[in-house]
Amino acid sequence: MLSNRTFSFGVTLACVCVSAMAEKTAPLWEVGAGVAAFSFPAYRGSDETKQFVLPVPYFVYRGEFLKADRDGLRARLFASDRVDLTVSAALSPPAPSEDIRARAGMPDLRASFEVGPQLDLTLWRAGDRERSLKLLLPLRTAYTLERSPQHIGWVFHPKLNLDAGELPGLRGWNVGVQAGPLFGDKRQHAYYYGVDPAFATVDRPAYSAGAGYAGMQYLLGVSRRFPSHWVGAFLRYDSLSGARFADSPLVRDRSYLAAGVAVTWIFGQSTTRVSTTND
Repeated sequence: MLSNRTFSFGVTLACVCVSAMAEKTAPLWEVGAGVAAFSFPAYRGSDETKQFVLPVPYFVYRGEFLKADRDGLRARLFASDRVDLTVSAALSPPAPSEDIRARAGMPDLRASFEVGPQLDLTLWRAGDRERSLKLLLPLRTAYTLERSPQHIGWVFHPKLNLDAGELPGLRGWNVGVQAGPLFGDKRQHAYYYGVDPAFATVDRPAYSAGAGYAGMQYLLGVSRRFPSHWVGAFLRYDSLSGARFADSPLVRDRSYLAAGVAVTWIFGQSTTRVSTTND
């Protein structure tokens, strides 16, 4: 799941670009590539930080039904001025247990794929549509990516999303803030935080994770689109205080910061332009 893992390739740029589009119209599609640097824990609750420097694709498509942008890849099933119902997906990379002291000798955390519906409710929007407050309600089911995929549960992550563009002193920059709790079912929490008796040690007793609250997550992102390139950065704070699995021996740190920065160059774009006022 995106909230439990380091980052999601499917929404890498979305993580650092939680922002409103400053333009009223934009190209139907844009393509490019760039590089991103991230600093994340191996998983939520890990006391080991991993750094990544990776090439990243840049792809934006603003179709009437299918969209790929700052919110990831999604299909719009229903839309009104205040309510959007979409289908979204995300892909998370693997985390080999041999690289994580707390999980030494345990099965690896496989790459995973998530898919599910998301309901977006616009609570407030400025008259110029440069600023808005939304309640996002994504519900996703997750599977490992391997020869015999394993279902690893459900994730629910309601959050408030504030987008602000063209702020005084930050002309051209887009700023976004997200905050909300996470919830997971027993299968999801068992995959990341359960310890089977076969893998128990003196320092890592057997543990059975239950379903429920999985902590809070706060995200701040800034970005700016230039004529030929795009830059963005984000800072994320996670708190596992009170989480259903907080007493798992695999939880070594109940709060942490994660950060990332990316630069992409735009190689091509459509001559056809579409309205962005309903995005």
